[in-house]
Amino acid sequence: MADQKTVHEVTYELLRNLGLTTVFGNPGSTEETFLQDFPDDFTYVLALQEASAVAMADGFAQATGKPALVNLHTAAGTGNGIGSLVAAYRANTPLIITAGQQTREMSVIDPYLNNPDATTMPQPWVKWAYEPARAEDVPAAIMRAYAIATQPPMGPVFLSIPLDDWQKPALGPAVVRTVSRRVAPDAERLAEFADRMNRAKNPVLVLGPEVDRAGGWDAGVAFAEKFGAPVYGSALPDRVSFPETHRLYQGPLPMTIAGVSQMVHGHDLVVVVGAEVFRYYPYVAGEYLPEGTDLLQITSDPRVAAKAPVGDSLVGDVKVALEALVDLIDADTGRPVPTPLHRDRAVRKSAPSERLTADEVYATLSTVKPDDSAVVMESTSTMAELLQWLPTTHSGAFYATGSGGIGWGVPGAVGVALGDRERGVNRHIVATIGDGSFQYSVQAIWTAAQHKLPVVFVVLRNEAYEILKGFALLENTPNVPALDLPGLDIASVAKGFGCHTADVTTTDALADEFKTALNADGPTVIVVHTQPELPRLG
Repeated sequence: MADQKTVHEVTYELLRNLGLTTVFGNPGSTEETFLQDFPDDFTYVLALQEASAVAMADGFAQATGKPALVNLHTAAGTGNGIGSLVAAYRANTPLIITAGQQTREMSVIDPYLNNPDATTMPQPWVKWAYEPARAEDVPAAIMRAYAIATQPPMGPVFLSIPLDDWQKPALGPAVVRTVSRRVAPDAERLAEFADRMNRAKNPVLVLGPEVDRAGGWDAGVAFAEKFGAPVYGSALPDRVSFPETHRLYQGPLPMTIAGVSQMVHGHDLVVVVGAEVFRYYPYVAGEYLPEGTDLLQITSDPRVAAKAPVGDSLVGDVKVALEALVDLIDADTGRPVPTPLHRDRAVRKSAPSERLTADEVYATLSTVKPDDSAVVMESTSTMAELLQWLPTTHSGAFYATGSGGIGWGVPGAVGVALGDRERGVNRHIVATIGDGSFQYSVQAIWTAAQHKLPVVFVVLRNEAYEILKGFALLENTPNVPALDLPGLDIASVAKGFGCHTADVTTTDALADEFKTALNADGPTVIVVHTQPELPRLG
């Protein structure tokens, strides 16, 4: 029929109906048939490398609370993006990732740019991977991908789409469906958990990244205050779910089995909401829980519940669970009152001839950082200093990688800033990035410059992978090579990408340049020359 629409036309109508009008990617030849006649009401966010495209979409989706669309280039581009895909999967970020594929007619001879095992390549870091059997199935596959990505536990999905599918005739309009994004916990089991909480004599509470992702910040605070127990955060958190200045807050849990066991020693019950049991790294042997300590876990992710080595789990939306628990638990009366977390406000100062300490950098930032700004962290050797001087005090104010790889922070900050702009929020993003991490995805600052985003990148230039030096000591692995980073002119590189830049060596200069960055029309990269300092891993 003359008026029959193409797969391309029907798919764009579907994407529009689903609110997927921002596309993150780097165009390739196998994707141009999808991108042709790009609609005026859509936005294409160009990243200069696919790993950055995925991380930008991740930050965007986390900031907006909505899924994001990524378009990668067949096998090579998908391979580039997998490092960031791991982070998105671990952070339960709903991404719909599409990749081009060679024409169907040539697939049998495995031509150049063909991906012979397209659906295998991104696994296990996606919830679903699929290549439609027919061109006509593309819109339905995208609808299914959207439904899978957005249902709990949310996460990325992957579609491989042959480049010749887009101009084929569609079967008709795409079917648009809605799905639930919350699954209520079993009420009977939740009541049993509440009863065990009420009987606990000396409990402890852990609030993990799922709480903030679920919009449960206020519910978590209300529950914690009624429960009256000391509150810990997850180790190596990708989101913070409780105010780190609250009287009940005790800091993040240790990274080791032995460390966690020691931390909860003396508590008869550990209540873990929205977190793994537990996030461990590296291996230091010990008992998962000390004798006499029980554990209750509430999570929206059945995989997280299944892999817990100890305790009893309940699967369901953590915000719903926390809101219900406030009414189910008794107000604390006779339990020990937690001692507020001690914060040593003394700054470890450098000598006049020395580079700045991390303490000096973060203490200075605490005097100039706007209260409403969000922090994106990828300076893993200075996590303790960040917690000390830039504690998170409100929801959606802290972001970090969901995996152990580096390279997420710079494009992640770009994505969060784009997400803020999408939802009409006017705030600065402060990205504290190590000089080693910055190199992994330095090209992402070009996108920040092109979109004139309000991001201040503070790069701590200690000329080394200090986090790895710390682990080398902890793991007793001497003489590891290639842990120093001399000869990097980060400010010049940043200037070449179109950013405002500054190289600073004093706290006064850092404060002045940061204040200038807050008034800049676009992103600023401030390179702070710091001492090499081993991280606090205990």
